[in-house]
Amino acid sequence: MSAPHDIVLLGGGLAGLSCALHLRQRNPQARILVLDRRSGPSPEGTHTVGESTVEIGAHYFAEVLGLGEHLRTRHLRKFGFRFFHLEGSEQIEAVQEIGVSRYLKVTSFQIDRGIFENHLRERARACGIEVRTGCVVGQVEMAKPARGAVGAHRVHLRHDGQEEVVDARWVVDASGRAGLLRRQMGLAEASPHDAHACWFRVPAHIDIEQWSGDAQWLGRCEPAQRWRSTNHLVGAGYWVWMIPLSSGHHSIGIVADPRLHPPALLNSYPRALAWLEKHQPRLARALREPGFGPADFVALRRFSYGCRELFSADRWAMTGEAGVFLDPFYSPGSDFIAIANTYVVDLITRDLAGEPWQPYVGIFGQLFRSFYDSTMQLYQGQYPLFGDPQALATKVIWDYAFYWGVLCQLFFQERLTDVPALGAAREPLAAAKAMNEAMQPWLRRWAAERSARNEPGLLDQAGLAWFEALNRGLTDRLDDAAFQQRLRDSREQLAALAAETVGRALLELPDAARWPETQELLRRAGREPVRDGTMLQYPVVPLRVQPAA
Repeated sequence: MSAPHDIVLLGGGLAGLSCALHLRQRNPQARILVLDRRSGPSPEGTHTVGESTVEIGAHYFAEVLGLGEHLRTRHLRKFGFRFFHLEGSEQIEAVQEIGVSRYLKVTSFQIDRGIFENHLRERARACGIEVRTGCVVGQVEMAKPARGAVGAHRVHLRHDGQEEVVDARWVVDASGRAGLLRRQMGLAEASPHDAHACWFRVPAHIDIEQWSGDAQWLGRCEPAQRWRSTNHLVGAGYWVWMIPLSSGHHSIGIVADPRLHPPALLNSYPRALAWLEKHQPRLARALREPGFGPADFVALRRFSYGCRELFSADRWAMTGEAGVFLDPFYSPGSDFIAIANTYVVDLITRDLAGEPWQPYVGIFGQLFRSFYDSTMQLYQGQYPLFGDPQALATKVIWDYAFYWGVLCQLFFQERLTDVPALGAAREPLAAAKAMNEAMQPWLRRWAAERSARNEPGLLDQAGLAWFEALNRGLTDRLDDAAFQQRLRDSREQLAALAAETVGRALLELPDAARWPETQELLRRAGREPVRDGTMLQYPVVPLRVQPAA
């Protein structure tokens, strides 16, 4: 038996290693052990999903953990999200494109998970964290503390063919989808979101700028680096991701609603390629070129799941996919690692410092669940509307406004664990959450009732002054009063956006005023619909970019 540790982390992937580094920052003397199932370095271009980061996750890795230099030099700067309604067509210049024409101030990265996790492992060892590889964890005996005493959890594992036991004050499960503690303790929770996916890597980059020779289309972005985006090829009930990796690979994934695209159509590479031939023939043609054969292939049915409890007063916790997984659309995986790690580190740091910490367990659990529920609203039942270009463009604008204006503010302003500040902000936070809950079913109804049009052109988010200001404002450093005002402003911005969204819909569908979804959305927004289609304060339809001179 080894000497007892303060913290043992079950899993040496992205969640476990980043949590270990965060713990070391806050607890320089803590005895931290990471148990990694892998025996050697992670391969570059590994098939681990989760390469695309968004603002919270990117900020966490770059600024909170201090890994910005590594991200900037070893990985790819991401050219935002980009969406193409290319269903059944090869003419990319003839369909609607949603994205930015130029980089915004706060950007993120396309991460090669193999390169990144190898770097995290090196950093962890360099700062005194013990990372033990080739470990297969079995049973975890949870401590039963005696009155006034701190009991030790006992982790049973197999290492180099030998059975071992490790004692720990805290156990943090970062074992990924295996969910060691979630399964052992019967905490798994079914997800209301039913979707399935397959994904694979090809050992070369796919440059979609080469998919068209149209000078007008090519000139809409500066620089001409659409291939650096997380490119989405979308249609009714599905989306396809294309993510470039710095190792030279390209990650391709297909995510679908089983009611419209059954899993049996996507459970092998030949079947997935046949499906792409029908729905996304331009990508299928690229994949048939020499040197673009798959390096791997993974398929998952009903990938989304929840967990009833992630943080415990009995000194255990979960982070990353060991706890919950929602959906890869909008790439929230690294965000939820950042959020869970923040709560785990705060609880453990308070405990090791001898401060009261148990009262925060329930509070942090409720907050995490609120973020989970709000994000789930973006996905549940929404896949059918992906086939409507205007509905998706409207949804993306709304979802970004909610994400940057509310969720990102809590993280960037370091208020996730600031209970007094969160209590003071309860009203605008609850109002924003309620509006988001009403907007998502309204979008579904609107998409179902309208006649979809796929008009060519770039709906340029960078051309929206208010949208760019939301992104730029993430870097502001706000005092308590300014933080509270920021959340009130975000609430008002969402209310105005909801009113204009409905108003523009009524120009096309006057009967929409009688929909229960419309009445509920306006009630929660506290607004009347803005029927003047010339209003441009919060335009739902972004400005179209003119061809470059």
